[in-house]
Amino acid sequence: MSRRGSKEAFTDFIRSALRGDPTVELGGTFMPVTIGIDPHKSTHTAVAVDRDEHQIARLTLPADRHQTDRLLAWAEPLDTDRVWAIESAAGLGRLLAQQLVAAGEHVIDVPPTLTARVRLLGSSKASKNDPNDALATAIAGLRHCGLRNVAPDGDTAILRLLADRHHDLTGLRTQAACRLHVMLRELSAGGAGLRISAAQGTEFLKRIDATDRVSIERKRLAAEHLADIRRLDIDIAAIKIRIADAVTASTTTLTELHGVGPVIAAIILGHVHDISRFRTRAQFASYNGTAPIEASSANKQRHRLNPRGNRCLNHAIHIIAVTQVAHDTPGRAYYLRRQAEGKTRKEALRALKRRVSDAVWRQLQIDTHTRR
Repeated sequence: MSRRGSKEAFTDFIRSALRGDPTVELGGTFMPVTIGIDPHKSTHTAVAVDRDEHQIARLTLPADRHQTDRLLAWAEPLDTDRVWAIESAAGLGRLLAQQLVAAGEHVIDVPPTLTARVRLLGSSKASKNDPNDALATAIAGLRHCGLRNVAPDGDTAILRLLADRHHDLTGLRTQAACRLHVMLRELSAGGAGLRISAAQGTEFLKRIDATDRVSIERKRLAAEHLADIRRLDIDIAAIKIRIADAVTASTTTLTELHGVGPVIAAIILGHVHDISRFRTRAQFASYNGTAPIEASSANKQRHRLNPRGNRCLNHAIHIIAVTQVAHDTPGRAYYLRRQAEGKTRKEALRALKRRVSDAVWRQLQIDTHTRR
């Protein structure tokens, strides 16, 4: 069937469906529909495509409390077995994705990088605008298997929120400490030590004698930074308690691994969400960036460091590996053995990170089977 014929046939199908005839078929086969959505803060753009990637409908609607009802009413005559492909369903499109899932719809998450590749590879879809983004998202959802199915938020969403909050608070504390160091360095030659607590900063500030207006103002700002550090220390301690309670409630055994505390467990569980989407430990290692990238050419076999993958997960695994190296653990023995084989310290640590990734994957698989 030609492109024009396909579009005309589908138009007839939609008209028949609108007249209340749900049994219309095209060529004896019901044509599936994939709906791509490019979400934004104020508006959403949806584009529906058939299995031949032909655009059959498009809608731009405001992002408000009626967005889900309007989308469902618009999509009702298209296909009862439709699939919604939402760009960044774990980010800007999270609320809309969760609302569609709650309405019983099948929703998949399309990474923005995949949407960009589809758009650039299409000769007629290269322009960067909302309709083309939604069309590229729909095609990516139609053609790429293995995309994450969006599920209702559960305990892992709580862990992700708490882990992100802990990350934000520690970042703010580091920022306040850096600004305090600047003030102290300008008040006293050499400044304070690199790692400084609020109590140490207070004692250091007491020993400084401000004699002019500029020094007085610097001392006052330093005192304000110290107040920020005290407040953030209290907030960080409180969020750690909430994280520990949430990790305990999740009944995970991840904390049995050496180097995994409540915060690291929350980061891993919050970012992995569902370990069953990684069928093998190699897939998990590729996702978290601990698997090296093959860079072979001709007869020369070589690999290089993987800068891709989920960097938050990679950081968590790095912390586990470093902690194991610092203590008398099997991980430290493996690390030393790889160095004895001629590996550098960085290469040995990368090898250990891959083993840690495999251990995390196995532990999460055990947790999944135990809950079943």
